[in-house]
Amino acid sequence: MAQGALQYDVCIVGGGVNGTGIARDLAARGARVLLCEKGDLASATSSSSTKLIHGGLRYLEYYDFKLVRSALKERRLLMRLAPHIIWPLRFILPHYKALRPRWLIRAGLFIYDHLARRDKLLPASKSVSLRKGKYGAPLIKKFKKGFSYSDCWVDDARLVTLNAVSAAHMGAEIANYTSCTRVQRKGGRWLITLKDNQDGSEFCITASMIVNATGPWVKQFQDVMGLTQDDTQPVRLVKGSHIIVKKMYEGDHNYILQQPDGRIIFTIPYEDDFTLIGTTEEHLEGSIDEAHISANEIDYLCASINATFEKKIGPDDILFTYSGVRPLAEDGESDDKAVSRDYELIWSYEDQAPMLSVYGGKITTYRKLSEKVGTLIRKKMPQFELGEGQTHKSPLPGGDFSYKDRDGFVSELVERYPFLYEKLAHRYMRSYGTLCQIFLEGKNALDELGTHFGAGLYAAEIDYLMTHEFAVTPEDVLMRRTKLGLKLTGKEKANVVQYVRAFQF
Repeated sequence: MAQGALQYDVCIVGGGVNGTGIARDLAARGARVLLCEKGDLASATSSSSTKLIHGGLRYLEYYDFKLVRSALKERRLLMRLAPHIIWPLRFILPHYKALRPRWLIRAGLFIYDHLARRDKLLPASKSVSLRKGKYGAPLIKKFKKGFSYSDCWVDDARLVTLNAVSAAHMGAEIANYTSCTRVQRKGGRWLITLKDNQDGSEFCITASMIVNATGPWVKQFQDVMGLTQDDTQPVRLVKGSHIIVKKMYEGDHNYILQQPDGRIIFTIPYEDDFTLIGTTEEHLEGSIDEAHISANEIDYLCASINATFEKKIGPDDILFTYSGVRPLAEDGESDDKAVSRDYELIWSYEDQAPMLSVYGGKITTYRKLSEKVGTLIRKKMPQFELGEGQTHKSPLPGGDFSYKDRDGFVSELVERYPFLYEKLAHRYMRSYGTLCQIFLEGKNALDELGTHFGAGLYAAEIDYLMTHEFAVTPEDVLMRRTKLGLKLTGKEKANVVQYVRAFQF
């Protein structure tokens, strides 16, 4: 990282969606912020989600109306603030007679629509026939009726990155691949030792307070700091795994599949050529850093598909898997699926250099969580002289165009840069929005974008990601800033690796 001023108001540990969201909120209020992340931004739980911005329909069964309502309000707001990376998605819910009666599902959807106040950005729920048409075509014949409703899809890793980019634009320092190795109180401040994981060097900073936004590592970080049991909140670590297979059906709709154990599985059109399937819920056994899909989870996900779709899948059909660990605030529930996804904020050492720890939360409500953290710090730390929250009215970088005119944005992009073919222009819009003009400006032909590595990935895009979006490794480029690692051949990936390494030197 570039070491400038080494005294900060707030040091945020953790570069997931909560950490970067908090950095953005605080920077917008005028705080001096440093965020450190031991790996890449969004390299753990925040890039391992089901990639949905949603109210959480199933949480209605646990009467968690407050969480659902809050999430639906954020859904509406985020659609306007990030129209490039958040998109409407139609959900199809086949009716399983043996699991839930139709009246109960209809009532739940009515409440869901009501809590959303019939958001005009998204169509309301309705009953649908599965006997024919695109919704019923891929399903086994026993499904005759179902329901449809609306929520949103999000590129979760880019959501994290764009929050970090925005925070940096407002003066925050973002240090990914930087570990927090030691903390101690000194003179009413925190003396914090950081390690650059690229070259192994260590350096110290000071901060008036620490925000522990380490996600599933929240308790582990507290243990390293020597917090007593009274200062901490019990946490339950739940692993969620997903699989990616070749596209299973035509259409841009998602299926939500009820399971005999009361859970639900989503099937989501993914990166044009694939279907994303998940998620599981399994108590974590072993190290957080080594979390991976188990054979039981693979069998569970395949079984859910094979009980619903005409096309069957097995382990050999799986192209890619990922697993994330959710840090849920322990509430005494025996069943993982019943534990609340709401968040808790725990303030420690109020009479000394304080620390705020973030427990739980879901990607949909990350901005609201971040705003609440900023408001709390503003109240408890008046010496920072922080302003009011700003993130409710400021688009994420690249999102300064109308959510109602995405197609128009693509057309304008092609008109301005005629050498772009429509599929490439569409991907640039969905990933970067107006930011793509940074690496397109001054270009008059595709070959001016530099080496083409395959699947529409040109050198100019990689240069931009490594210069402006904190990408360091080939994986940062291929799997988080873009998802093109799913499409490139082994040789093409090797060429990207070679290019990224050369760029660094």
